[in-house]
Amino acid sequence: MSFTPPPADCLKCERLCAFRKENKKKYPSYHNAPVPSFGDLNAEILIVGLAPGLNGANQTGRPFTNDYAGDILYQALKENNLAKGVYKKIKNDGYELINTRITNAVRCVPPQNKPTTDEEKTCRTFLKEEIAAMPHLKVILCLGTVSHKNVLQALGLKQSYAKFSHGAVHELPYHIKLVDSYHTSRYNINTGVLSYQMFDDVIKKIKRLL
Repeated sequence: MSFTPPPADCLKCERLCAFRKENKKKYPSYHNAPVPSFGDLNAEILIVGLAPGLNGANQTGRPFTNDYAGDILYQALKENNLAKGVYKKIKNDGYELINTRITNAVRCVPPQNKPTTDEEKTCRTFLKEEIAAMPHLKVILCLGTVSHKNVLQALGLKQSYAKFSHGAVHELPYHIKLVDSYHTSRYNINTGVLSYQMFDDVIKKIKRLL
C-alpha cells in the first residue's frame, strides 16, 4: 500500500490553517506546513510523537528537529545504532535514521502545542495510512498519551485495549508491538518525569524486541 502525506497547503483543519498563515507572516523562513515523516517506510520501527513544535519541526520541516525533545530522541537513537551522522538541528544535516521512521499524530503545529480532539481525528487518516504502508513494521513507539491514543484509534482499537504506561509493551494486531514512553519534552526531563537513562532503556528494549 502506498502512502500519500498531507499536501503543503492542506486545508483540513481550519484552526491549524489559520495558525499556519499567522506564522508565515511572523516567520517567513520557516517550513510552516504539514511536517513530513522522517525515515524509510520499509523500517521496522515507527516513532510517533504529538505534533510539530513552533520553533522546532515547524521551522525545520523535519520531526523533532531543533527542539529539546529531539536532542534527547536523536542522541538515544544514534547511541543505539538506530541512526548515523551528526545531528545539527537542521533538516539537511546528513543525520540518517536506521530501520526507523518518525512521525507525529498531528502533522501541523497547533497553538500552545495542543491539538484539539477534532484535529487529531482529522489527521489520524494519515497515520492510519502510514502504518498500513509500512510492510515490515514490528514496533511502534508512542511518545506520550496522545500518541498512544491516536495509534490505537488508527488501528481501530479501543482505549481499553492497552493502557498507557511508561516502558510498557503491548501486543497489537498484525504482529505489531506498541511500546510506551513519556514524551522527551523539556518539561518531562526538567521535572524528573523522564530521565535520559529511562528513555535510553526504552530504546534498548525496542532493539531486543526486534
